[in-house]
Amino acid sequence: MGLLERLAMDREEENKKGTTVVASGQKEEYKADPYKELKAKIFDRVVEEVKITQDDSGDMTAVEDEIRSVVSNVIESEAQYLTRNERSIITRDIINEAIGYGPITPLLNDPQINEVMVNSPTQVYVERNGKLELSGVTFRDNAHILHIIERIVAPLGRRIDESSPMVDARLPNGSRVNIIIPPLALNGPTITIRKFAEKPFTVNDLIKFGTLTPEVAQFLKACVEARLNIVVSGGTGSGKTTTLNVISSFIPSDERIITIEDAAELQLHQAHVVRLETRPPNVEGKGTISIRDLVRNSLRMRPDRIVVGEVRSGEALDMLQAMNTGHDGSLTTGHANSPRDMLSRLETMVLMAGMDLPVRAIREQISSAIDLIVQQSRLKDGSRKITHITEVSGMEGDVITLQDIFVYREEDADNAGRKTGKLVPTGLIPTFIEKLKKTSVPISPDLFSAR
Repeated sequence: MGLLERLAMDREEENKKGTTVVASGQKEEYKADPYKELKAKIFDRVVEEVKITQDDSGDMTAVEDEIRSVVSNVIESEAQYLTRNERSIITRDIINEAIGYGPITPLLNDPQINEVMVNSPTQVYVERNGKLELSGVTFRDNAHILHIIERIVAPLGRRIDESSPMVDARLPNGSRVNIIIPPLALNGPTITIRKFAEKPFTVNDLIKFGTLTPEVAQFLKACVEARLNIVVSGGTGSGKTTTLNVISSFIPSDERIITIEDAAELQLHQAHVVRLETRPPNVEGKGTISIRDLVRNSLRMRPDRIVVGEVRSGEALDMLQAMNTGHDGSLTTGHANSPRDMLSRLETMVLMAGMDLPVRAIREQISSAIDLIVQQSRLKDGSRKITHITEVSGMEGDVITLQDIFVYREEDADNAGRKTGKLVPTGLIPTFIEKLKKTSVPISPDLFSAR
């Protein structure tokens, strides 16, 4: 018996008791939906009468109108006592269930919500303005969550079941979705959706948010035009991909750009962009195409720039070799808590490639390949800031030398108690200053004056 069937049987047994069974065998109390039976009857009618074709997938307006008509007819014949507000709620829920993502559809449509996390039928968290909060959204039970999971993965050509209980993919609107189900998820099916703005953030948006300053934006633009190799590092949810997307927008439009990602998230507006995406294994566990495979293949595609969404393992070696053999101006991101930590992680990732290289040789590769590290962090108040812009200046003995060009300085809290601060120059002038002077971006020595 499959997981979906088992959970469906559990739901039938527990519905009368007002509880839902989770995968670990524990039971959670939940607030019963007073319109449950009516919604089930309406939904059956919708499935029977409303036909959704492939041609309808783009514009659902006509389909919504059909659903509203069916809902109205059923309510008139079965539940005339309902108020206008109750009818509106039921209609919205049926539409979300039929052509949306069920109860979480309003959360995905809310522009103030950055992330949606379904932990259990009664526990759906959201991230709003950098802070986690419990939403009022609930599912009927685990079987309901699994139904929405099938709705998510089916159009993506992916599958999820007990033999393949994890999926990492992206929704049609570009949002990144991670799904994990029992037996790996002990509390039941879990969904994590990280939303991305339909209109990608620009450098002016990041300046407005306080992520960076106009002077730093000017500096980064010059670095990209000067074809420096840049790594954006930071923790989970710190905004690395957003910053990479903005930095990538500085690449001149007459260059051939190849992007390589696990799940395509970058949104570049240049005309000459080739987007590559990894492929998971098939049902037989074969056919995997990794980032490392794509990096090696991209070298045969005549790239001017290679943009890797994130380096996590052995592809770091191929990326460094590309940077050192004529493919300068490449960009990538990596998980790290500081610029120095990013270098240590790169060493570890190179070793994961299976090459038995001495540590000094690895460090020499890193120091000659990487020019700049942009460190981004999410602060305690939920804001995302660039905290370091650090130059990789070379080697001293067996140690890679770094020098901070800009650092984030915290100031006193404002009237609302929020910490304020600014990215300021340290007074050190980067060794690649001559390269910057040859770009179209005016760079004044005053830009680096400590203040």
